[in-house]
Amino acid sequence: MAAYRHRQFGTLVVVALGLGLALTLSVGALLLGTTASLPASLVVVTVSLVLLGALWLFHSLEVAVGEREVRVAFGPGLVRRRIPLARIQSARAVRNPWYYGWGVRWIGRGWMFNVSGLDAVELALEGGRRFRIGTDDPQGLAAAVEAARPRAS
Repeated sequence: MAAYRHRQFGTLVVVALGLGLALTLSVGALLLGTTASLPASLVVVTVSLVLLGALWLFHSLEVAVGEREVRVAFGPGLVRRRIPLARIQSARAVRNPWYYGWGVRWIGRGWMFNVSGLDAVELALEGGRRFRIGTDDPQGLAAAVEAARPRAS
């Protein structure tokens, strides 16, 4: 059972991918009214399916702090990460620079999972690595990880 569980809806990701999908479908509708070739129609269908897939995969980010690990998963959970509490040396609330972006990113000394906004919690891992989790509840998540750490063995 998780001591802390929070799901953040990715408003920015959903809007951006939704606008891309709407634009792609609009172009596709225009192509249907012309003598567009089959390859052009296949491109529209392929791009639409990729955008729909990305929307499904990355529409939200769920974070759970359990007795032994921190679990982070986008959308339905196909893109996820589990970090044993025993590997975490500290957790602190941070603010990401705008250029870190959203999604799954390598940010120098570690990875970042972020679905919306600039607030995050940075986990300092053994070996000097870092893992940032984007969240709209940075103080709550950092406190939950710090509270759970001493119980890890």
